[in-house]
Amino acid sequence: MRRYRGRTFGLELLMIGVALVVGFPLYVLVNLAVRAPSDTSSPIRPTTSPTLDNFTQAWQQGALGGALLNSVVVTAVSVVIVLAVSSFAAYPLARATARWSRGLFLLIMLGLVLPFQLAALPLYQTMRDLGLLGTPWALILFYSGLQVPFTTFLYVGFLRALPRDFEDAALIDGCTPTQGFRYVVFPMLKPITVTALVLNAVSVWNDFFTPLLYLSGSAQQTMPVAIAGFVGQYVTDWNLVFAALVISIVPILAVYFALQRSIINGFAGGLKG
Repeated sequence: MRRYRGRTFGLELLMIGVALVVGFPLYVLVNLAVRAPSDTSSPIRPTTSPTLDNFTQAWQQGALGGALLNSVVVTAVSVVIVLAVSSFAAYPLARATARWSRGLFLLIMLGLVLPFQLAALPLYQTMRDLGLLGTPWALILFYSGLQVPFTTFLYVGFLRALPRDFEDAALIDGCTPTQGFRYVVFPMLKPITVTALVLNAVSVWNDFFTPLLYLSGSAQQTMPVAIAGFVGQYVTDWNLVFAALVISIVPILAVYFALQRSIINGFAGGLKG
């Protein structure tokens, strides 16, 4: 049996410290979300009379129901498109040995280097010409293109570390390359698929600038834009802001905790590769 040493004690103290640093903002968030507006004491002091009225008022005044639905639709559709396109693109890039494969992979990786802000104006004009401004489809089209390079990079790295024995056996048994990918390779990509799903979902869900740009002037809103409506120039309802923030993080946290084991396996598999 391993003996309890000073180094172990030091690591435990370090982990406790990290947990406190990470947990403190969450404590302040929840503490202010359940605090009555009349209580103006320090945000660090625990709330003595918690109330859930802030959540009800935030939901009604901020029209969070429609914003939540828009965020769910935009995130879900965008992530499905990104995962489908990236996985299909990564398979030939990882398996082909021709020169075009490496060149095309580097071309896709340019999407990780070039900031999208450089193309913000041309993209806005394109969305306007297509008649998509003010609709969730503008966001879906934007995110689908923006997230593909990073997700393809993840898939290619995972596929290159994956043995080809199973797919070669499937090809010998009469499967086409598409069938081999669909029925043999893609199920083995579950760890990295779940990891890419969560990373992309968090990125899309929390984005503020793009919905503000493409949905400005319309009744359509996403959660970050709706929450920003509580922050005024002269008066800010901070209790409602924090209550709305708690509502906005619940769906994405639920997805994370539901897929937590697969996410850890995905990171572990990537490290082994």
